[in-house]
Parts: sequence; structure tokens; C-alpha cells
Amino acid sequence: MSSSNDILFQPIKLGEVELPNRIVMASMSRARTENPGLIPIPLQAEYYRQRASAGLIMSEGTWPNTDAMGAIHVPGLFNEKQAEGWKQVTDAVHDAGGRIFVQLGHCGAASHPDLLGGALPLAPSAVALEQPVFTPGGFKTSPIPKAMTLGDIARTIGDYAHATRLAQKAGFDGVELHGIVSYLLPEFLNDRFNLREDRYGGSIENRARFVLEILEAMISEWRPGRIGLKLSPAYRQDKFQPTGQTLATYEYLISQLSKLKIAYLQLYHPVGDPTGTPVEALKDGTVQHFRKFYDGLIMANGSLTKASAETLIQSGAANLASFGAPFVSNPDLVERLQHGIPLAPADPDTYYQGGLRGYTDYPRAL
Repeated sequence: MSSSNDILFQPIKLGEVELPNRIVMASMSRARTENPGLIPIPLQAEYYRQRASAGLIMSEGTWPNTDAMGAIHVPGLFNEKQAEGWKQVTDAVHDAGGRIFVQLGHCGAASHPDLLGGALPLAPSAVALEQPVFTPGGFKTSPIPKAMTLGDIARTIGDYAHATRLAQKAGFDGVELHGIVSYLLPEFLNDRFNLREDRYGGSIENRARFVLEILEAMISEWRPGRIGLKLSPAYRQDKFQPTGQTLATYEYLISQLSKLKIAYLQLYHPVGDPTGTPVEALKDGTVQHFRKFYDGLIMANGSLTKASAETLIQSGAANLASFGAPFVSNPDLVERLQHGIPLAPADPDTYYQGGLRGYTDYPRAL
């Protein structure tokens, strides 16, 4: 077995993609797509190019259709012009020796009519999250959403498949399905927000069906070794809370993933002690709990340090580690971790501001 001081820098095969190391840049919305078409711009190509030494880059969350939108200045991948915009990003990353997946996500009830042409957000049921939404007019509270019809569900699954086709045209190395926080997929999995009485609600198997059918549709447009999934079973925010069925629901879903042979499962472990909640069993770690339910590669995510990432991989609980915030101000994060160079601090005030400040102007250490 490799020593703990080099395991992060060993190569690994992720599905069909060879990675030079096990350090992944996690998806982070940076709100730089400031154009009506939601088309990635050259500034974004430079941002991702700078971080190409990561074993794998995950793009910012990207809309698979117009219903998915839940914030301003976030790119889409539902038409050819957007695919062309993303092509300049993937070309820049590949030219720098990197690899990049696009993360496709739908905000569900965590949206607002101001972002949807006046329409209500779509969700499994008409249950409000009452979360703040970043709209053109500032932050507004998400309203009671519209319950999706079976036709809405079928169309949305088809849109994920279409976005997967466009991801190939755009030159991505793969696609990650966004299934975290309080967005559409977790809403379907949560029995407080999914009150449906059809084949997509009620039982655990029915509530997991939507996620599995999206994955199957994405696989049908590419191959399982090019598809990944990110989940956050322990996530809690405001009204969105785990229930007595949450653990069993995610245990079932994750056990079904093994049959699909996707490239990996990424698991987010949030900050905060879950003691006294229905997911108290995850207090010692999300990847540790779900390892026994999944026989494929697992990517750990959530406030990791070099030491904690090494420990998870050495133990076999995870195979890769994804880092978010450290990559904001450290485009050379891999090199800094490898050579013990202190990390540069980030300026949170520029996380979601437009332009290059706090985006592409962080220097490399070497």
C-alpha cells in the first residue's frame, strides 16, 4: 500500500478516463456568465485552464434546460451556442493537459419566477422550500412550486439526455449529475417534499426512480464510464431537513448505482454535527457509512484537508478527494499540496462578482 504522503498524487482510472492524480476540483458556481444566452466566455476558459493540474475538474453547476435555472449568471448546456462556448473551455483545459466533466443540475423548488419568465418553479410536489434565490432583482424567497406532471418528468429526463449529447460535442470528458443540497433530485428523494402518489412518490423505490431514470438516460447517450453522480445525504438547510426515511432512501439508491456501473459516486459531507438528527449515523463520515453499499469508485467532498483526504483514501472509504474553496485562490493547489506550500487565502466578496478580480488573478506559488 502506498504511503500516506503520496497517495493523493497517484494516478487512477475514473470510468474511462485516466487521471494523473486523485485531487479533484469540485463544482463551484462563480456567476461569471454575464450574457443573455448563458454562454461561457473566454474569461471562464482561462479560469479553468489555470486549474488544469487537478486530476479532474468539475465545471460549475450548469443548467440542462430553462426550467432548471435558479440563479443569475450561471451557464447552460441546452443549445448548440452554449456547447460552442463550452468548447473553448474544454479546449483550454485539454491544451493544458487537464480533464474536465460538466456538472448538470436543476434547482427545482429552489428558484423563482423572476428567473423563469414568470412561471413557477417545478418540483415533485407543491411544497415550498422558502429559500433565498439570487434573481436579477436581488435575493428573493422561493415560492410554492408547481408539482411536475408525468409529462414534465419525462421531458426533464429527456433534457438531461440532450445535455449529455451536447457535452460530448462540447468536448467534455464526462458528465456529473448534480444530486446535492435542496435541489430537484434531493426533493424527489425527501418524503417531506415529495408527496406524490404515482410511480415517482410514496415508496423509497418510487422516490429514487427519477434519479435512476435520469442516469439511465444519460448513460444511453454516452457510456456508464463517462457518467458520475454527486449526492449529499446529510445536507440540512432551513426547511429542507433529513427525515426518518432519509438514510434508508439513500442506502437503496446507492446500492442501485452499483448495477449501473457509472464512473464514480461523489459524496458531500457538510459541516455540522448531525447528532440528534435522523442522519446521526453519518456523524463519523458520509463516505464511511455508504462505502458498504457501493462497489465502485467513491469521491469524498466537504471541507477536506490534505491530511483528511489522505486518511480517507488510505482507509479505502474513498478513492479520490474533491476540493472546492481551496481551488478558488490556489489555481496550483495540486502543486502546493505536493510540495507543502502554504495555501493562499481567498476573498469571499469576489466569489460571485463579475470580472477577473478574485477569479483569474490569483497568482501561482512557483
